[in-house]
Amino acid sequence: MALPDFDTGVGWSFGLDIDNIEIKEIQEISGLKLEVDAIEMKHNTSDGKYINKKLPGRMKSGEITLTRGVTSDLKWHDWIKLVMNGEMLPARKNGTINIYDYLGTVVQSFKFVNGWAKSIEYGTLKAGDTSVLTEKLTISHEGLSSSQ
Repeated sequence: MALPDFDTGVGWSFGLDIDNIEIKEIQEISGLKLEVDAIEMKHNTSDGKYINKKLPGRMKSGEITLTRGVTSDLKWHDWIKLVMNGEMLPARKNGTINIYDYLGTVVQSFKFVNGWAKSIEYGTLKAGDTSVLTEKLTISHEGLSSSQ
C-alpha cells in the first residue's frame, strides 16, 4: 500500500500575528526551536553496573529573529522602547508564527508566550550597494509550542 502524497509547507509563505495584527511583510524568521534540558542521572544498578541515564528536564525558552525590509512602520521601535523604559507589563506579548500552504491555509503554527523585543539591528549601510536595507527584530520569549 502506497503512502499518501502530502505536500509540505513552503518556506516562503509565513506570517507573524501579535495582538491580532498579522504582519506578512517579513523576509526571514529564525530561532523556531523546541528544546528541553537533558538531565543526567548517574547511578549503579542493583547488580552493580554503572548507568548514565538521561531524562527530560524543563522546557527551554529562547529567541526568535525576524528580518524585514526597512519601512516607515515604527511598531517594532515602539515595542522596544517599552522595554528600554522598563514598562515590561505592556511589553510582554504572546504571538503566533503561521506557516501557510500554497492556498494560504495555515498548516502549522508556533506560539510564543511573554515575548518582548530584545534588540533591533539594521543591515549594513554601504555606498553603492543596491540591496534592500533590512532590520532584524529579536524577540526573547518564555516558551514556544507547535500546533497544526
